Amino acid sequence: MVLWGCRFPNRRKPKSHDERDSKIRLHGILICDVMYNHILIPLENSPADATILTHIKRLARMTGAKLLLVHVADGWVARNFNQLQLAESQEMKEDRMYLEKRQRELTDEGFSCDAMLALGEPSDEIIKLAREKAVDLIAMTTHGHRFISDVLYGATADKVRHAVDIPVLLLRAK
Repeated sequence: MVLWGCRFPNRRKPKSHDERDSKIRLHGILICDVMYNHILIPLENSPADATILTHIKRLARMTGAKLLLVHVADGWVARNFNQLQLAESQEMKEDRMYLEKRQRELTDEGFSCDAMLALGEPSDEIIKLAREKAVDLIAMTTHGHRFISDVLYGATADKVRHAVDIPVLLLRAK
């Protein structure tokens, strides 16, 4: 395993997130604390997801972090699902299938990965999940809107980064 330019060939990968020791030792000497153990990744169900997943897979391999994939369905049915006891919309079903597919792919690649479909306002749900699930990094894409576009499109990444007290990694979608 390569970590910050140092090679740790004998470090075994933990079987579960709970077994992880957040310290890396070489011959019994503490080298460093593992920075990230649990990473929340909001997905959009769009080609932009490949940008963040490609980057985060490398980081998760280095740290052994557990991944939490989240998609926030924000259509009318999703926003009113619980209050009006509505049936799941086709959009919500497709989003759930997309998340399950991505989770399977990452699990098949050896990552510890959970997936959640949240309902409502994307920024609010991401912030809420970051607090509830005790993640130590949020990694998301941004589209690089400016000024008026930020107001019109909601600036989810901007709201999230100002509301949480953990690091937020923002990558411009390709």
